[in-house]
Amino acid sequence: MQSYGPDRIHNIGLFGHLGCGKTTLNEAMLLTAHAISRAGRVEDGNTVSDYDPDEQKRGMSMRLSVAPLEWHGDKINLIDTPGNTDFAGDVAAAMRVIDGAVFVLDATSGVEVGTELAWEMAVRAKVPRILFINKMDRENANFFRTIDQARELLDTAITPMQIPIGASKDFKGIISLRQQRAWLIPETHNGDFIEADVPSDYDSSMHEWRTQLIDKIAATRDDLIEHYLLEGEDALSREELLLGLRAGIASGSIVPAFCGSALEVSGIAQLLNGIIDSIPSAARQQAVATDLQTGEEVIVNPDVGEPLAALVFKTISDTYGKISLFRVYSGAMQSNSTVYDAQTRKEERLGHLYYARGKDHDEVNVIGPGDIGMTTKLGDTVTNSTLCTADRQLQLEPIAFPLPTFIAAVKPHGRSDLDKLGAVLARMVEEDPVLQTSRDAQTAETLLAGLGESHLAMIAERMKRKFDVGIDIDLPRIPYRETVRGKAEANYRHKKQTGGAGQFADVTLRVESLESDPDREDPLDFVNEIVGGVISRGFMPAIEKGVREAMDEGLLAGSRVIDVRVAVFDGKEHPVDSKEIAFKIAGKEAFKLASMKARPVLLEPIYMLEITVPEQYSGDVMSDISTRRGRVMGMLPAAAKGKTVVTAQAPLAECQRYATDLRAMTQARGFFAMQFERYEEVPSHIVDALVEQQKKEQEAVH
Repeated sequence: MQSYGPDRIHNIGLFGHLGCGKTTLNEAMLLTAHAISRAGRVEDGNTVSDYDPDEQKRGMSMRLSVAPLEWHGDKINLIDTPGNTDFAGDVAAAMRVIDGAVFVLDATSGVEVGTELAWEMAVRAKVPRILFINKMDRENANFFRTIDQARELLDTAITPMQIPIGASKDFKGIISLRQQRAWLIPETHNGDFIEADVPSDYDSSMHEWRTQLIDKIAATRDDLIEHYLLEGEDALSREELLLGLRAGIASGSIVPAFCGSALEVSGIAQLLNGIIDSIPSAARQQAVATDLQTGEEVIVNPDVGEPLAALVFKTISDTYGKISLFRVYSGAMQSNSTVYDAQTRKEERLGHLYYARGKDHDEVNVIGPGDIGMTTKLGDTVTNSTLCTADRQLQLEPIAFPLPTFIAAVKPHGRSDLDKLGAVLARMVEEDPVLQTSRDAQTAETLLAGLGESHLAMIAERMKRKFDVGIDIDLPRIPYRETVRGKAEANYRHKKQTGGAGQFADVTLRVESLESDPDREDPLDFVNEIVGGVISRGFMPAIEKGVREAMDEGLLAGSRVIDVRVAVFDGKEHPVDSKEIAFKIAGKEAFKLASMKARPVLLEPIYMLEITVPEQYSGDVMSDISTRRGRVMGMLPAAAKGKTVVTAQAPLAECQRYATDLRAMTQARGFFAMQFERYEEVPSHIVDALVEQQKKEQEAVH
């Protein structure tokens, strides 16, 4: 493939709900452009973009894939993205590096949840959009119903550029509203078409929809509207219509809609033309970066003469190493050169550079501004790294990945799996930055957070296939805490005489509660109130150590004690038998005795939830929060059309499967973010059952 300047490059993402036909459309576009000689089928597992064994097994895209093609002197980098919401991280990554988006709608199903969520991302990212109404050859396909629904649920600016000739088994081709010509489907199904006059029985329908299109195009510019009002729609030339169309797309007042069938390879050439005509090239895409040497924001331009700035937007890990996909925003990437990673602040040695087409790679020496390429075997570089030069250190705006909504405990199958677990989890996070790993110090569990149970289940399968690490995914134990609500005193005397040197310590202390403070780093306020030297100062650290041990072991259910003040105010020591170990034991036991008299209670973590749902589900969501021992804090309209944001607080114990439950409750149209807020006392009527459960879990651990 030849090299192209940024004015001839278009980076296009394919988005839509699972099963809408994105991957098949990707194949059809490559076939039409003669980038491949034969279109693969998702069912056969031989498509260009779904080359991963997990994707072939399930018959769906699970991560983004890049495939370039050449069309009428321009280069289009297609990025096929997953439709399953569990892989929204790759949708966000693609959205960050594209110049425009093609949203694929199933003409039989209309607008589905995956399309809505990706559309909202595109609106926030201010990405130009095109609609392609796919599967016009399917039973029950209805172009006009789909357009009406898209206008209602997505954007009123959606404007057909074409209308179909027939539908289902009678689908014969499409009519261009701008050119007033028909393009009929040939028997070859190879992307070619037969140009013809518009069938007479479609004249009326064509003129009705054409008038709507011309009205919208003319309204984009003062000179066009004046010309249109004075002389009518036929007075506008094709060049004027194209000028107005581009202005409307840039302003968001027009979202062009095309139609066809990816499986029949019909309407694909017209869609490719529409992309070239409608989507600004990479030459128009300036990027914002931070100059790390000055701290100032700078604009980087897609010019080969400017300093290098390239964003790594996808990392793929396997047993052989790492593959890094990147977009060059300015300057050029040279093979066998040295670049600077602005994220790690380290230099990286570039080896070979490639253009990626699915699993296949075409080696090149230079990848210029506006283009997408890949390289292998970078050391510390990961997704969101900016590759630049050491003398001009630039950090591009990072990809905003969705926050995890489901946390699971990772349980390795055996010792060998445990030994490799940490390194393999790190590789998984490199591939999918939505994932987050942590370790709960209290429960000693390794935690993995993602976008849902099925998301983490697929990650577990991938770990086994790629790295032979077997794990189970289970709900984590709740990190309960304990404290006291009152004040009490206790004395404990430790005396041990078994021949030879003995042990003696006598400690009297007071335990009282502290006001909860999330910013408090130390759960214990230890105070020495000894007067008269009845206990030497040198024994105080031992007493404190004993108290902390008792706090770690817990009072009721084996959970760590927090927010207490312990004051040692009396005691005795022996000139020969008093030792640190004796005062440690005495301090520990005195704390236990005093705490059990100071009204010990069990605490549970409370999380703040921000739930975004379509308006019609807000009542169901608020009722459900109440059943989870939660409190609704407020409800406000969301930025997205027809959505409501419900804020609530609820115990973590009631929300561990909320990601799954919310999907079921809202037909997968709701999403949420959760953040730890504070600890609260567990209601008395469920304490006994929890204490018993916690004790069993603690016994299982130890």
